[in-house]
Amino acid sequence: MPSSALLDKAAKSKYMDLETFGITQAMYIWIDGSGESLRCKTRSLEKEPKDISDLPVWNFDGSSTGQAEGSNSDCFLKPCAMFNDPFRGAPNKLVLCEVLSYKMEPVATNKRQTCQEVMARVKDDHPWFGIEQEYTLLDVDGHPFGWPKQGFPGPQGPYYCAVGTGNVYGREVVEAHYRACIYAGITISGTNAEVMPAQWEFQVGPCEGIKMGDHLWMARFLLHRVCEDFGVVASFDPKPMNGDWNGAGCHCNYSTEKMRLPGGFDEINNAVEKLSKRHNYHIQAYDPQGGKDNMRRLTGLHETSSIFDFSSGVANRQASIRIPRHVGEEKCGYLEDRRPSSNCDPYTVTEVIARTTILNEEGDVVLKLNC
Repeated sequence: MPSSALLDKAAKSKYMDLETFGITQAMYIWIDGSGESLRCKTRSLEKEPKDISDLPVWNFDGSSTGQAEGSNSDCFLKPCAMFNDPFRGAPNKLVLCEVLSYKMEPVATNKRQTCQEVMARVKDDHPWFGIEQEYTLLDVDGHPFGWPKQGFPGPQGPYYCAVGTGNVYGREVVEAHYRACIYAGITISGTNAEVMPAQWEFQVGPCEGIKMGDHLWMARFLLHRVCEDFGVVASFDPKPMNGDWNGAGCHCNYSTEKMRLPGGFDEINNAVEKLSKRHNYHIQAYDPQGGKDNMRRLTGLHETSSIFDFSSGVANRQASIRIPRHVGEEKCGYLEDRRPSSNCDPYTVTEVIARTTILNEEGDVVLKLNC
């Protein structure tokens, strides 16, 4: 077991109550070279930043995060979104950053910049996104939290939205994360236990445009930090356990202003038709490995569609695109793209949806999944 998991967390509290004499601690947070993991470091500011423009550009060793070579290792952190810090309290801040190379250009895993460019082009359509982030709590040994160490819990069935000892694993983490998100200023809209024991979901949104990616990445960071305090691990692996167990997705609910207005069902159907013609393109964009991670999850079983086929339907959780039943009845609202994996980059997901459904980009790709 890592020694950090054995530290007395309560011992820190007396230090956190010390006077800081006007100094604000700003924790800079960024996506590393994996495109999945987050890194962070903190600097002192002489006054509380009121706007993102008050935060200076900073740098770090990109060779230690898979984002630069050792011979030219400096990368730059460009602040792009600021949140309240629920761990240190006011006036301290959490700062989400884009990563730039020594040439001040986006590195390969900086997907935010192109997403922001697309969202600027479609701003008059007012695209709203709401993402359902599923994850699995693990013990420090990598085994699902609360599962028997030499076996498995009972079959799936009693765990979804469950209550009661033996049905729920890790609610303390979930409640702490929820409050941390609210304090930080994240647009978190709900949470629930999922089908597999120790699997949970939280929902972020609705967010318009680039805010969807900003808020989901920061919510993921907060989850990892909360898990530190409880000595457990949050996994975004889309299929953490083989066998008859549900995987983890990142379903993306999406609408434009026209879809939300009365009579918007035709716009929803038009969007579904456009998405159907670029299925492989979207699959490739919906996990960091170009579809290889999702291939373990999108099998047509466990409330998923097949990775190889596009499908849609009202209230169908085995379809690529689900139209909620109330949307079908009210003839306006939104659609749910159920294909993104739990470890997807929300900047990429929202960008390609906007490209296909609003900018009317066309053309598909051939998947290279080595299956």
